[in-house]
Amino acid sequence: MDLVRELEQMTRSRGEWLKGSGPESDIVISSRIRLARNLASYPFMSRATEADRQRIQETLKEAILASPDASQCIYIDLEQLDLLDRQLLVERQLISRELAEGKGPRSVVIDRAERFSLMINEEDHLRMTAMASGLNLEEVWQRGNQWDDWIEQKVVYAFDEKLGFLTACPTNVGTGIRVSVMLHLPALVLTRQIEKIFRSLQKLDLAVRGLHGEGSQATGDFYQISNQATLGLSEQEIMKRLGDIIPVIIDYERKARELLVRENPQNLHDRISRAFGILRTAQTISSEETMHLLSSVRMGVHLGLIHEIGIPKVNELFLQTQPAHLQKIAGAELDSTDRDIERARFLRRCLNKEEGAESSQGPSSSG
Repeated sequence: MDLVRELEQMTRSRGEWLKGSGPESDIVISSRIRLARNLASYPFMSRATEADRQRIQETLKEAILASPDASQCIYIDLEQLDLLDRQLLVERQLISRELAEGKGPRSVVIDRAERFSLMINEEDHLRMTAMASGLNLEEVWQRGNQWDDWIEQKVVYAFDEKLGFLTACPTNVGTGIRVSVMLHLPALVLTRQIEKIFRSLQKLDLAVRGLHGEGSQATGDFYQISNQATLGLSEQEIMKRLGDIIPVIIDYERKARELLVRENPQNLHDRISRAFGILRTAQTISSEETMHLLSSVRMGVHLGLIHEIGIPKVNELFLQTQPAHLQKIAGAELDSTDRDIERARFLRRCLNKEEGAESSQGPSSSG
């Protein structure tokens, strides 16, 4: 299958991290592990010449595509990819904004199920990310570690006996691991407990980021919780630290949802029903408003207040209403105003069709 068709097919699927399955998937969207590595024979990216970058890319491409899993992989040269397709990969969390907007030789290898992404020539020579739906830290660690072991057989990593793996950013020196869990926390936002949670996490040396990681703002009540540093800690210690705190946050969110249902069920039901109504009838709607409203709908489905749509479809809409996905589905590049009109049209078509498909199963409680 050629790359154009691969990307077209990708646009119409929800990807691994938005499947809505796996442990604790009502609150935990996905689990991720990223490993940062550099080749010993070349300078860090900030000092690498164009020729260095080309050789790094060729070396890592050869090592990765020699893997037994290569038949599942898609190799994408980002220099040859247009801006819209690069943005599509950012929205799917398969590449970073830095890689999408960078210059010179750089690429990514992903698998068709979108369970891993291997970025070449981002901040480090190689950044390997494994992801899974729900709370699945051990699964993603095994997947990421398998790739790390394979590539290390083919290349020599920059490694110091005392410090560990050497990385471009000092906070990644050591194991080079970033463990993160993406959570959907609308009830903690509504009950105004979210800032207290964040302050507690900072004291535990854990970072809180938005939907697209470092530098991004929280959108649709999605938050990524991850370790701040790796030096002096083993991979298992870092995973345990996050693995211990995530269930506590899940419990807080569940209790906040129970509080909303118990104390003011009419207001909660009204908020969720209005959100669903706007999404089904709006004539123009921004990406930000769509994410905010879908967040309420997602919570409403889990609370049994909306029956017309399932979580997999809600998750799919989080992606398909993003700017690049929307334009790819529409088959045309659109300016901001036209995107807002097309997004509303797309939502009306999807949600009213979904309602019609499921209306025969019984009456809805969403009014």
